Amino acid sequence: MRGLTRSEARNARAAAGFLLPFLALFLLCFVAPIGYAIYESLLKVERSGPLGLGGGPKEVFAGLDNYVQALQNEGFLAGFGRVLLFGAVQIPLMIALATALALLLEAASARWVGFFRTAFFLPYGVPGVIASILWGFLYVPGISPFVEMADTVGWELDFLSRGTVLWSIANIVTWQFTGYNMLVLVAQLKAVPGELYEAARIDGASVWQVARHVKLPLIRPALVLTTVFSIIGTLQLFAEPMVLRPLTNTIDSGYTPNLHAYNEAFTSNNQHAAAAEAVLLALVACALSFGFLRMVGRRGRDGE
Repeated sequence: MRGLTRSEARNARAAAGFLLPFLALFLLCFVAPIGYAIYESLLKVERSGPLGLGGGPKEVFAGLDNYVQALQNEGFLAGFGRVLLFGAVQIPLMIALATALALLLEAASARWVGFFRTAFFLPYGVPGVIASILWGFLYVPGISPFVEMADTVGWELDFLSRGTVLWSIANIVTWQFTGYNMLVLVAQLKAVPGELYEAARIDGASVWQVARHVKLPLIRPALVLTTVFSIIGTLQLFAEPMVLRPLTNTIDSGYTPNLHAYNEAFTSNNQHAAAAEAVLLALVACALSFGFLRMVGRRGRDGE
């Protein structure tokens, strides 16, 4: 193999110089925290002497004990089941609503399209904690105007009961992220050449047929992207149940996996078990995301 010329070597050094800052940040902010979490999950605190009071605690290698403990914890597993049910209902509903809004705004020719697009996106700019507080005012009896209006007609509404609190949280998440997903889909629609729409209309396609047979297939990558982001976000559900927890006794310390890991680390002072739960949560998120991508890719090949 011939050696690099002086010009090629200079270009290689320049490329390396541009890549090094990114690699440094990637290692520091992504790889290092993951590695440290895995390291912490493999340790446990051991105390010696009678009743564990014989000396200072020390960390020892625990192997997979923390993972076994997490998988045997009924509260942690119940939280996983809860967020999976949440995602199975909320994600399709949110993506369908975002798609409908994107198609409507893209098809409209009114002068107020920009205003409505901004209005639909605006809830995404509200932090999750603030959004949960705002909706908490609308859920709590005695404060909520919805509960008062229901009482006047004889309906008993309890947004924070055991059977409805999960869907009250789903409402907050849908309100907050539908506009974001809509904007991603609108951006994909804007990238589609207008000639395709014109050709479909010339062929006699109706507005509904253009949306179904032209627009929806062309925004499929954006739909896949928003769905994957929604799957990951569902498993990370934390702020909403954390904020609503003081308002009801139906949300416990393990209501979601993230909430359970948080309480293990900062309430029970068991950071090693919390690290194992965080690693398991990341593995499940990766498995579901890549499983969805694989399923979509297989269907795309079959469709071709």
